[in-house]
Formats: sequence, structure tokens, C-alpha cells
Amino acid sequence: MAPQGGQGGMYNLTTLIKRLEAATSRLEDIASSTASFEQPTANGAPSGTVHQTSSMPELPTVSGDSPQPPSQPAAPAQAALPATIIDMDNMITGDLKKFVDAGEGLDKIIADQSQAVSRAFTAQRQFLLVSTKSKKPDMTSPDFSDLIKDLQKEMSTVNDIRESNRASQYKDHLAMVGEGMGALQWVVFEGKPADYVAEILGGVQLFGNRVLKEYKEKDPKHVAFVQSYYSLWKSLQGYIRTHYPTGLTWNNSPTGIELGEALKQVQQSSSSSVPPAPAPPAAAAGGPPPPPPPPPLPKFDNDGPPAPPPPGAKSAGGASDMGAVFDQLNRGEAVTSGLRKVDKSQMTHKNPSLRAGSEVPGLERSRSRGPETKPKPASMKAASAAAAAPVKKEGRKELDGNKWIIENFDGPSEPIEIEVSLTQSVLITKCNKTTIRLIGKANAVSIDNSARCNLIIDSLVSSVDVIKAPNFALQVLGTLPTIMLDQVDGAAVYLSKDSLNTEVFTSKCSSVNVNLPPLREEDDYKEVPLPEQIRTVVRDGQLVSEIVEHAG
Repeated sequence: MAPQGGQGGMYNLTTLIKRLEAATSRLEDIASSTASFEQPTANGAPSGTVHQTSSMPELPTVSGDSPQPPSQPAAPAQAALPATIIDMDNMITGDLKKFVDAGEGLDKIIADQSQAVSRAFTAQRQFLLVSTKSKKPDMTSPDFSDLIKDLQKEMSTVNDIRESNRASQYKDHLAMVGEGMGALQWVVFEGKPADYVAEILGGVQLFGNRVLKEYKEKDPKHVAFVQSYYSLWKSLQGYIRTHYPTGLTWNNSPTGIELGEALKQVQQSSSSSVPPAPAPPAAAAGGPPPPPPPPPLPKFDNDGPPAPPPPGAKSAGGASDMGAVFDQLNRGEAVTSGLRKVDKSQMTHKNPSLRAGSEVPGLERSRSRGPETKPKPASMKAASAAAAAPVKKEGRKELDGNKWIIENFDGPSEPIEIEVSLTQSVLITKCNKTTIRLIGKANAVSIDNSARCNLIIDSLVSSVDVIKAPNFALQVLGTLPTIMLDQVDGAAVYLSKDSLNTEVFTSKCSSVNVNLPPLREEDDYKEVPLPEQIRTVVRDGQLVSEIVEHAG
């Protein structure tokens, strides 16, 4: 109701204005402190605005005058990835994707192997991401085995595809890819892992160049496949030189956590399974450099005839250049101008008495001018005996970088013992009747041309590869993933209880026995021969191979 009387009404109006001014000032202070919580409505006015009736002056709008729905909390910002992981993602979405795409259009076997390579790089990315969070772990711990098992699994898949398709027309493609997978083990190498990758690339190019030579003029898709694989490993080599020139680094700072916790965090994070798309090179200022261009095509033997030798030069057989011979023949009658005239008394067809003797008069002096070229029988026999005598080389045992080299030992009186580490491999060659003991956990062992060689190992990361080593014996005390035997006649393998998952691959082998550990302490080893004969039959239009078992 309106106030009665003029003075009372004026008094009430003045009081109302003062109260409104005080309320306005207070509301303005509140509005300035809560402006960040206001949400505009469809017509542009803040939500919760109060409109007065026509009998009262319009009050200022206040955000808090009416209830509002609670504001949605902002999504937490994703932690920035380290530069090492960003560059690895660039390699995965760049060179690796080109390689996988190049293999898709060739053959299903090649495509399957390429996909396994892609999964191996993804597993290595997870390994590197964990290393940025974790302190340096004990490489013999179960957590480290869990960390590296995915990488080892995909590397074994690539090798299995190669081994099971040796009769394929693309065996060189598969061998090229299989040779390169060992380079992913650089994460457990110390020193200069980029140089190790360069050595692996040499083996890759051995098979890759065969593919280039065969398909250079036939199908450019195969050439692109090989070149993309070369480019992938060259990019990895550059990546290692940039970020890990002296080996893999771990987070040994105060923020570093234990390996098991770091692995758990990475596995639960979506960033470990789906790498973010890299920014385009033109838009990423200061980003990683683009990958190097593919290497040039190698030169082959059929690129063209060799350049002719200069005049007067001698060929490999020691004969004069044929061009000089024809030059002499083209002289006509002058070609005989340098010959000595033979007297009639020296002609055997006119002097039958000369044919009975062994010397012709007058030729004694001419023969004595040059050295005697025909060796005496005694000297020839001595020379051939000296050439046939084998040169016995001295035994060698030394560490060359990350590789132990053991060679040229023949029946030493004592076993050869070596303490190895996880980053080292062992090469045994030309050792006969030799016992070798490896103490510790090494990476891999290769044996070739060694008869009656005995090897005792604790554990290995990769495999034991044996070629042309008859009567070979191996005893495993710890764990061993793979044993590969090629052209081995007679072998005895003794496994431990921790190595029952060992896989054995044989090729052109005979008399190979695997001795399984006893189930009880009082039992002996159980000897199980590996099959040697395979029967192949056609069933329902498919070739089926079965082991031939003999009874009795």
C-alpha cells in the first residue's frame, strides 16, 4: 500500500532510496566476486535474474538470487609426454606406418609379419614410457620380465613366421624382416646402442638387396617395401643417437618410482595404447626433424660391363692384353722381323741325328738366358706339402664391445669360464672338444663349426643358435626361451625345471635328444628323442605332415 501524506511519503521514499543504494553497492561487491560463476541464458541475461513488479523499482540482477545447477568440473589436463615418447610416436605414425602399408599389398604372410613388427614397436614404446617414470630396476626381477615380455613375444612372432615359411617364394622378404628385429634389443645394451643397430642393419641389407636385385625391373612395390624397411631402421638409429647415445636412461631423480608401479600406471593409461597423432612438420615449430630420406638403390653386378683395362695391362690370368696381340698381327710381314734365323745344321727335320739327342746345338746358350721355370720334382713335393699343412691358430677369448668371441680352441685341459651380463652376446666358432661355462645371464649365444662342444649356461634372454656342430651338448641351469639347431648330427640338451617352456627348432638334424628334469629327486632325467622323419600326405586337397613313429 502507498504511504499516506506528503511528508511521510517523502520520508519513506528517501529512506527507500538510501536502502536501495546500500543494497546496490553490496550486491555489486558480491557480483564482482561471483562473476566467474554466472552462466548466460538463451536471451543473454544471467540465470537467476529477478524482475520487480511495476510498483517497485527494478533491482539489480544477482547471480546468487536464485538456485543454479552446479557447474561441471573441468577435465583434468593430460600430462605432457616426454620428448622421447613424442619422437617415438612420430616414428610409429611415420616410417613404421609406411612399412606396414607397403607390406599390405604384397602377400598375406608379409602383411602378418609387418603387423607383428608394428606391435613390437608399440611394446617398445611402452618400455620407453615406463623408463621415464621408473627408477633403474634389477634386470633379473620379475617386474622387468613383465616389462619386456610383450616385446619378446612379438619378436618371436616375427621369427616364427620366417622359420615356418622357408619354402615360400618370399623367403628373402621374411628373412630381411626377421634379421632386423634383433635391433629392438638395444634397450638392454650399454655403450653405444646406435652402433649395434647399424650392425643389425648390415644383416638386413644382405637379404634386402636380394629382393631389390630380383624385383628391380619387375615390381616397384617390392622395392618400396625394402626401402621403407631400410628407412625405418635408419630412423631408429637416428632416434637413439639423439635421445640415448650412451644407452637407455631411467628416472633416477626423486620423482622416480618403482618399476612395478610405473608399469601399472602406464598400462592403465590410455596414452600407452593409443599414441597421439603428431603435429604436421610445418605447424610444429621446434618439433623433431623429419625422418631421413630412403637410401639409394644398391649397385648390382648386372649394372653394366666393367671398364676396359688400359693398353698393356695384364688380365687376371697374367696374359698380355689381346689388343696388343692383334696390333702385332696387323703389322704384316714385319711381325717376323724379330725372329732369329735358324741354321740348317740346327734343323731336326734335315738332320735325323739331332732327333736322337735331347739338346740342339746352339740352343744351349739361348736357354740359359732365362731362369728355369720348371721346378725339380723334390722342390715341387716340398712346396705342395707346405701348402697342404694346416696352420694352427692360437685360441682366442676376448670381449669385443658387447660380444664375447671364443674361437680356435682344440681340446683345452680346463673348461673355459666367462662371466657374462645381460647386454652381452657370445660367439663360439672353430672350437673342438671344448667345454664352455657361462656364468650369469647373457643375451644370446651362437655356435658354428665346433665339434664335440659342451655348453653350460645359467640363463639367456634370447636363444642358443647352433650351426654345423656335431655331437653338441647343452645344459641349461636357469631359463632359455629358444634353441635353434641347424645341420647338427648328434645333440644332447638338458633342461632345468625353469626351462620347460623352451622351444626347440631343428633343421637338417639327426640324433637330437632332449633330457627333461626329474619330477622327484630320486628320479633321473627323462630322455626324449626329437622326430627325424616326417610323412606328408594329401587330405581334402591340403598337404598334411605327420611324424613317423616306429614301434618296437
